[in-house]
Amino acid sequence: MSKGPGLFSDFGKKARDLLNKDYAADHKITVSSSSDSGLDITSNLFTKGGLSSGDVATRYKFKNGSLDVKFVTDSNILTTLRATDLPSSTNVIASLKLPDFNSGKLEVQYFHEHAGISVAAGLNHSPAVDLSATIGTPTIAFGAESTYTTVSGNFAKYNAGVSYSTPDSNASVILADKGDSIKASYLHHLDLLNKGVLGGEISRRFSTNENTLTVGCSFLVDPQTVLKAKLDNHGSLGALLQHEINRQSLLAISGAFDTKALQKNPKFGFTLALKP
Repeated sequence: MSKGPGLFSDFGKKARDLLNKDYAADHKITVSSSSDSGLDITSNLFTKGGLSSGDVATRYKFKNGSLDVKFVTDSNILTTLRATDLPSSTNVIASLKLPDFNSGKLEVQYFHEHAGISVAAGLNHSPAVDLSATIGTPTIAFGAESTYTTVSGNFAKYNAGVSYSTPDSNASVILADKGDSIKASYLHHLDLLNKGVLGGEISRRFSTNENTLTVGCSFLVDPQTVLKAKLDNHGSLGALLQHEINRQSLLAISGAFDTKALQKNPKFGFTLALKP
């Protein structure tokens, strides 16, 4: 466990990753390589809805950070500079999407034994400012986040929540959408059951009285294979199989089914990540 409460964006992240991460409805092939000098190169090819796109990303690692440059097929260039421990316990992240020079953004993250603070602002004439703060310990933390728009002089959003973590479990409750919705999540590790993980998330939107409940699980079939599944109260069933081809290559196959409308075609996706 970390030495501090982390950032507000970490609240409920483990449960969200269990229920959403690596599930895909498109096709993706990734080929990556790295050198001893600290340069990593990754090529991605996507196919979605009959349309193909791709990108080439490079990452250069240096002592206290990294520089990422991504070339996308829509003629955009994404750059991200990360600097860690500058000064101690402080991270600085600067990003820019070319040729849109107004897309620049600067974020500063500060980590303390009993607090975590993040401030981000757009690098333009009328930026939006994102601010989040947490206080507590690695076990229990309280936090809030907000976005202030300088154009209107109003807060576009403000959320607040609490997180409770132990080595085997994680739980969080977040009041979001300016108090219009509440979301609670829970995740538990079952190390005795093939390193299984069980989790769920329930959300309610007060303005529409809409409730959504999603439960999911993950466990090791063997040391190289992971099986995941999830189901929500609207009848959407998802399954994911990940297999480690070798120590650096991974194959993932996922599918989604509507159990309340079995006449609809299921959605399938796969990801193949190769690193020679």
